[in-house]
Amino acid sequence: MAKSASRITSSAIEKRTVRTPLRRKNAELRTREYLTDDEVQRLTQAAKANRHGHRDATIILVAYRHGFRASELTDLRWDQIEFTSASLHVRRVKQGTPSTHPILGDELRALRRLRREQEPKSPFVFTSERGTPFTTAGFARMVERAGIEAKLGFKAHPHMLRHACGYALANKGHDTRALQAYLGHKNIQHTVRYTELSPTRFKDFWRR
Repeated sequence: MAKSASRITSSAIEKRTVRTPLRRKNAELRTREYLTDDEVQRLTQAAKANRHGHRDATIILVAYRHGFRASELTDLRWDQIEFTSASLHVRRVKQGTPSTHPILGDELRALRRLRREQEPKSPFVFTSERGTPFTTAGFARMVERAGIEAKLGFKAHPHMLRHACGYALANKGHDTRALQAYLGHKNIQHTVRYTELSPTRFKDFWRR
């Protein structure tokens, strides 16, 4: 009798399989994976209305200007920023190539103010009220909320800012190799996507 019960229990356990729902592809959720410059500006303005508006607007600006991944951005430290020379030492993940980027005036002023007002002080640039480093999940939630407030019409996520950087620079006519170095791509095939969709690629097609 005990053996029979054991077989029934074992059979029941084997048949209890849990099927996780398949994640829909990004292409099914939105028509594109990047933001335009105008949408980035709207996102930044929406973030300024947050409780920590200056921090949130600055984190979006820095992510966009330097094509940061979320993990690279949340790990950004003050010792990577040289205020005197207005330069940023970029460290990349995924075996990406490190580089040094210039910091434009508006970004430099925003970072100076952020460092001046940061309490408690931290070696990390972007922190929470408790002084702990801003998390990638927290960054994602903030971007999503700002996207809703900005009425973008689709769900915004942090990686769209990295893609926005790539497309913006490609639209300005920067060559693929320079763009690859700026974004830290190990494989140039990851960079080609930006130049392939750049409208400047076909700018002379209808000129005589």
